Amino acid sequence: MQQDRQPYVSIVIPCYNEQRNLEREVLDEVQTYLAGQEYPWEVIIVNDESSDGSRDLIARFVRDKEHYTLLDIPHGGKPAAVWAGIRQARGEIVLFSDMDQSTPIGELGKLLPWYEQGYDVVIGSRGMTREGFTILRRVGSVVFRTVRRLFLLRGISDTQCGFKSCWRRAAVEAFPRLQFFQQADRPKGWKVSAYDVELLYLFERAGYAIKEVEVSWRNRDESVTKDRSGELARYVRESVNMMREVLRVKRNQLKGVYDVKAAE
Repeated sequence: MQQDRQPYVSIVIPCYNEQRNLEREVLDEVQTYLAGQEYPWEVIIVNDESSDGSRDLIARFVRDKEHYTLLDIPHGGKPAAVWAGIRQARGEIVLFSDMDQSTPIGELGKLLPWYEQGYDVVIGSRGMTREGFTILRRVGSVVFRTVRRLFLLRGISDTQCGFKSCWRRAAVEAFPRLQFFQQADRPKGWKVSAYDVELLYLFERAGYAIKEVEVSWRNRDESVTKDRSGELARYVRESVNMMREVLRVKRNQLKGVYDVKAAE
């Protein structure tokens, strides 16, 4: 059987308070798609110390499934969860996919062929038409994209799509260099950040060839325990955090922080 071989693709799915999304059987969607693929694969679900019923739902799902792993970590935020999954992964390629499946797992089929064309990092792009995006978020996205491209990653349109893939070796090189992991304090609760910007910058700086591919995207996130504030307050807080991240990366670039080789 093809699944007896070393995985070609490892799908890493971080999870923090995703009960509502899990209840609409998003993992069944993942399983249905992957079961029809000829290449060997594995799925690593990283529970970032969820405080709702997420872990129980995941444990119930993976109990009778081969090639699925439930990995528990102390709450550390999305970058920590993704990095934990990468370290566990055995595949040549790793895909980071959000639990809500706003970009459905089937879009992976659009990314993989580009590795045969010599690319090292292949990321999803949501394009300008985003079903389920409020007017507020549409405007904010354009503003963020415009400002960010003034400072970093001019050749990339959408840095924030939660559907990214790369050779595992590239991820192992870049992730430990994220400034997120240099923080002394562990994050509390749920927080949106632009760690993706720094990650892509590190890939670009290391000389990895990056390909951006437009993928289907529809806002399907039904989680209610990530952030209980109103839409406007949440949007403003997220926007401020993301802009701070971009400016921090630019500041680190100018200070030569990324010129120092990461410890082996």
